[in-house]
Amino acid sequence: MALKLAYTGETSIPVEVEGLTPDVARNMSVADVQRFEIFHGNRKLALADFFDVSGDPTDGCFEMEGDLSGVHWIGAGMVDGQIRIEGNAGRHLGSEMSGGEIHVSGDAGDWVGGEMRGGLIDVKGRAGHLIGAAYRGSARGMTGGTILIGGDVGNEIGHTLRRGLLAVGGSCGDMPGFNMIAGNVFVFGSAGIRPGAGMRRGTLGFFGDEAPPLLPTFRKATTFQPQFLQVAFRQLRAAGFVVPDDLFSAGFDLYHGDFLEQGRGEIVVKAV
Repeated sequence: MALKLAYTGETSIPVEVEGLTPDVARNMSVADVQRFEIFHGNRKLALADFFDVSGDPTDGCFEMEGDLSGVHWIGAGMVDGQIRIEGNAGRHLGSEMSGGEIHVSGDAGDWVGGEMRGGLIDVKGRAGHLIGAAYRGSARGMTGGTILIGGDVGNEIGHTLRRGLLAVGGSCGDMPGFNMIAGNVFVFGSAGIRPGAGMRRGTLGFFGDEAPPLLPTFRKATTFQPQFLQVAFRQLRAAGFVVPDDLFSAGFDLYHGDFLEQGRGEIVVKAV
């Protein structure tokens, strides 16, 4: 039986639950979980002040309910296990996690999977800025794992991405893949300006009906039907992610860049 955490808080002040993950809770009793210290603004309080707690902490699974859009750092540092959120989630969801799965039925805030190292984050709704990104001053963002966002996202997704897959079912804001080192970022809707600025390696895929404007430091190489995209699309579908049927037979334009950074990155755009 999963550990059930029903949010009862009524506050506009941020609630931070960093450190409470399924792998940590396995060694705790329900009373220990209730006493677990979290932050309400700059005050330390017990988890039970904001959540009704029931179930089995040793199960390795959290079931969280309620509007958690003001609850931040859910699953941060998670090593294994599973978190299921029926509702919305706040900022820093799955930040620096290295394993396990997080599933969100609603929306999520900024910094989903910030500097994530492994595991899976699946958000059915929208998400904010800087998904899978490096924190300011860090040398690398996401270095492994998979992030799936069903709806729209904000700016600078995949900032300094090193490894892993980030897929967005809706549209994204400006500068996706900024300073990207390697890995894959796929956007199935429209995209904003300056995609791939400063990217060194990796693949940015834009599969919407309208290609984003590319910087002049990217050069077209060819139009092709790459096998690796067929494999990736099938894997995404197997994970429950929506991939339009026409992409399996479409052609794609390949661009190399950013030639300010030796031009070893790839941008793949659905051909018109």
